Parts: sequence; C-alpha cells; structure tokens
Amino acid sequence: MKKNIYILILLCNLSVFAQSKVDKANKSYNEMDYKKAIELYEDALKNGKASGQETVLNLANSYFNLNDYSNAKKWYDKLYEMQQSTMTEPVFIRYIECLKANRDNNKANDLLKNYYKDDATKIKTLAFQKKELDSLNSKKSLYTIQNLQMNSKLSDFGAEKYGPNKVIFYSTRDTSAFNSKNYNWNDQPYLNTYLGEKNLSSGEIDNITPFLNNLNSNYHDATVAFSKDLKTVYYTTNYSKKNRMKTNKDGYSNMKIVKGQIENNEIVNQEVLNFNDEMYSCGHPTLSDDGKYLFFTSDMPGGYGATDIYYVELFEDGTNNSPINAGPTINTAGREMFPYFVDNILYFASDAHFGMGGLDIFESKMEQKGHFSIPLNLGEAINSNMDDFAYTFDATASDGYFSSNRVMGKGDDDIYYFKKEKPKMYQTYSGNVLDEKTNEPIPFASVNVTDEFGDEIQAIETDSLGYYKLTLPCDSDLKLKFSKENYSSKTVGVITDNVPEKEMKNNIVYLVNYESLVDKEGEVEKIKVAPIYFDLDKYDITPQAETELNKVYYAMTEFPNITIKIESHTDSRGSDSHNLKLSDNRAKSTQKYLISKGIDPSRIISAIGYGETRLKVNCPNGVKCTEEQHAINRRSDFIIISK
Repeated sequence: MKKNIYILILLCNLSVFAQSKVDKANKSYNEMDYKKAIELYEDALKNGKASGQETVLNLANSYFNLNDYSNAKKWYDKLYEMQQSTMTEPVFIRYIECLKANRDNNKANDLLKNYYKDDATKIKTLAFQKKELDSLNSKKSLYTIQNLQMNSKLSDFGAEKYGPNKVIFYSTRDTSAFNSKNYNWNDQPYLNTYLGEKNLSSGEIDNITPFLNNLNSNYHDATVAFSKDLKTVYYTTNYSKKNRMKTNKDGYSNMKIVKGQIENNEIVNQEVLNFNDEMYSCGHPTLSDDGKYLFFTSDMPGGYGATDIYYVELFEDGTNNSPINAGPTINTAGREMFPYFVDNILYFASDAHFGMGGLDIFESKMEQKGHFSIPLNLGEAINSNMDDFAYTFDATASDGYFSSNRVMGKGDDDIYYFKKEKPKMYQTYSGNVLDEKTNEPIPFASVNVTDEFGDEIQAIETDSLGYYKLTLPCDSDLKLKFSKENYSSKTVGVITDNVPEKEMKNNIVYLVNYESLVDKEGEVEKIKVAPIYFDLDKYDITPQAETELNKVYYAMTEFPNITIKIESHTDSRGSDSHNLKLSDNRAKSTQKYLISKGIDPSRIISAIGYGETRLKVNCPNGVKCTEEQHAINRRSDFIIISK
C-alpha cells in the first residue's frame, strides 16, 4: 500500500520549494515524489555527486514509502552499517519492517535484542509478544479469509458494517468524478467513502455507490465512525478553504475529524472537533461500545512515536474533554493507527509491536479506563509479512473485514472478508506424577488427553520433577492417561465446566514401578508374594492367603497385559499322590479367587499343582529337614508369561 493511504494522519505536501541549497533529489523527496527522488538519489550516488547518511536514509525511506521493501532493505542495511546502535528508533523500526517483509526474521530478531538490550521492559514485552505469536501460529487459525471480488486495481480498504446489511469502505476508484487531480505520493486519485450491500452468506460487497451526497470533496474523505443509531457521524478530511487545500507554515495539509448529523442522505450540522489543529493530523475515528469514548489516531505533539492512538470522552451535551494518549502499553516509537473498538477490545495496526512485517493487527483488552493489556498479534491469516490494517469485527455474526497489500492481491490495497470460529475456552489442570512406592517424582512420563470420541487432543511429558500442566477445553468429558515404560499406566477422568481460565492444581497421580512387583530367578519373572499358607490338608483360601493373593491381583490390575501361570508345590511329607492332588486343588483355588476378583480367565494360562516333584530344597522322603526348609518347598508361584 502506498503509505498515503495510511493517510489520513499523514501529511499531504502541497508546497513548491524554490531551488536553493537543497538539490533536486531532496526537493522531490520533500514533495513526496518518491519515484523521482529515487531516480535522482541513485544517479547522484552512482556518479559520486552525493554521499553520507542523510542521502542513504532518504533513499531508503523513498523505497519504503513506495512499499519496495526489498530495495529499502538494501539501503537500510547500508545505513545500519554506518550507524549501528545510534540509528534512531523510528528508522530502526522501518528497518526491522523491511527485514521481516523479506522474511529475514532471524536477523530482525537478533537486531531487536541487541538494539533494546538496555531496555529490560521493552525486551520483556517483545519476548512475551513473540512467545504468544509463535504459540498462536502453531495452532490452526480461527480465521478463514477471502479476497473480495469488488477490489479494484487501486486502493480499497477499511470496510465496516453499516446497519444490518450494508458496508462502508474507502477507495481511490472512480474518484475523477470528484477531483481529476491525483495525489502526489502514489499518483492515485484522492480517497473517497463508498457504501455497498453486504452479501450475508459470502461477505461480498455489491451495488456500490458514494456514501452520502455531500461527504466526498476534492481531497481525502475517509475513515468514518457513526453512532449505533446511525444518526451521528465522524469522518476525516483535509483542512481546506474555498475548495482549496489549506497548508501550514511547512507547506503541509493535515487532517481533521469532523462531526455531523445524517439527514436525508446528507451530513448536516457539521463541526470540527475542538482538539483538531492545523499543525498536526487527527484521523481514523472509532467509537467505544457504549458510544462514550471516541478513539482516533494523531501525530500531535507529546506522543510516543510517529502516530499514536488517543481517546476523548464524549458527554451528553455534545462536548468532549481533552485527548488522552492511550499510553505506552499501546503506543510505541513507531506507528499505531486504525483503532477499532468492540466488546471492550481495542484492535489497531502497529509496525513496532512484535509482528510479522509491515503493519500488523493487534488486540488489547481495556481492563479499565486508560489501562490496556499487552497487545497481542492476531497471527497468520489476518497478518502477513506486508501491511495489514483496518480490522473491523461484527461480534454477532463472528465475521468482519480487514485490509492488506499482501502479495497475490488484486490491487494496491485490498479488502478481505473473514469468518472467525468461536475460540474454545480452556481450563488448566496440573500436578505431579509420582512413584507409588517411593513417592519420588517420575520425570518425562507421558500424558495423553482424549476427548469424548476417543480422539487424542493433547500429548505432553512431565518435566524433570514429574510436573505436568494441561490446557483442557471447557464443557468437556476427557480422559487423561499417564504412563511410562516399566511403569503402570493410570487413566483419570476429568469433566471440565464452562468457567474459562479455571485452574485445577495439585493433582497427584501415582504410577507403579514394574520392577517393584516382581522377583527374578534367572530368566523367569514371578509376581512378588510371601508364602501362601493353607490350613492343614486344606485348599480353602484363608485370610492370610487372601492378603498375598491380593498382591497378585494388584499387579495384574496395574499391568493389564500381564498373563501368568500358577504353580503350587508341597513339601515331601505325606504321600506323593496326596500331595499332587492337594497342590493342584490349591493352584486352582487361587485361580478361582483371582477370577472372582475380576481377572479375565484368559490371563491365567494354567493353574497346576506339582506336589513334591519340584522341591527347591533337597528334602525328599526320608530326609530329615527343618521346618524352615520344608516351608521353602511349600510354595505357590505366579510366573509371568507375557507383559
């Protein structure tokens, strides 16, 4: 976009300087004839007739003002080599814009860190904005956009809903009907305001006509705001007298905001708002939700940068207070412009908050009068590496418009229509994963979240201290599975309510270490249990036996893929046949107990008694052994077949 379209707060130079000490290149530059200035500057540099930082700066700025960011970068590169950290902040901001427009993001970020290294607050803000932008761009965008068919080869921008099914926008199209003279900067006609009908399904704008009979003049008339009842209008226009543009002592014509009433398709009772002044520009008006505040852009003295966002309070008697700067949270050393206020959120374009190149669109919540949250970039789709601006949003329809001069457009600036999905609201759920036996943290355990349909929606790992933090959608029935190799897994059900940003902390999950539940005898793994005792010559499960069998049940529950075989043994006392039958009954009795607890029968491959045929201690018939030795032989084994 030829920067004059940011207009209405920029300057229109009408003066004709006499040839003096300023050479032709500087004269063309001062007259905003940047194409001619570039030709003259480059010729002078080529022939050695010019050198120095001012010439390089003016040449870089000329390319920048014509949106030729590639050539502008080349000359800003040279200027930065000369000036390094002494480069003024407004020029540095333009340099960063050019780097990002050419997708040299790493260099831009390195230069930002170096330039602001002594400004901890600025570095902290940029780092926060970058982190939020990176996070936003890593997700699926909520926006779907389309370039409108009505866009012309010239500049079209600033579409905004007007009533139930109409749209106002601004354009340099067909304005020869109002003024045959072109604007020096971009050799396009002056801006005028148009009205069209909105196709409610596609967002396209049709049946386009000039807006109001007496709004469009011989010069710039654009950026309109209006009350909810559509009876009061605020618009931006040049200072003029007797149909001629007025200039200040420097030869510039600034912009002013005019208020009026709409009657019979005309503006009546027009008045210039009292904070305007011919020495500076005011433009881009927009009203707060309740109509009590008028936000606008200005380069009035005392601001933070090239252009700042201000606001005034509007009173019932039609008066207003003095302009209040929106403050350093919003405004920077660069350009903040095109404010738009809806649902207590201020949207605006900026080239100095952390962005993607050129002007980007940001949002900031007005937390209370005069206090705003750190502006956040709207991310890809809405923003690009070029200029993106003039965002408007209809919260009821969840759609709106923005403007951009990104590549693949139809003209100089194009209007884009967007639909915005309603963002899912989230809650946080956090805690630690610990070893159940030792109570020590389990680092790098997996945490997987699935929704009502069983689809995985999030997967993270605990940190080195076993800590995890999940972002869960509101109004959802979710399953959280915690697991790690050689540990049990645990699934926790979580139902979130509709309270956004709710925090659920200190949720402890215990996992069981597989090694803590088994004994190994060579290559054989057995579930770890104490000897299971039965009453003499009995195979009924005793309370003592039940305690040990519950350990088997626990292991098989914690590790649901374990399959086992049960082997029961006796000592050598008693007849061989009796011991064989008794041990087999005991094996099957333990099997029956585990199945009664809920263990799938298929997970117990076999349950067999071996009597005294597999003694661990050599105490066969006729050999005198101690009671302890006989106890070792009298055992039940739960041998792990698979896991």
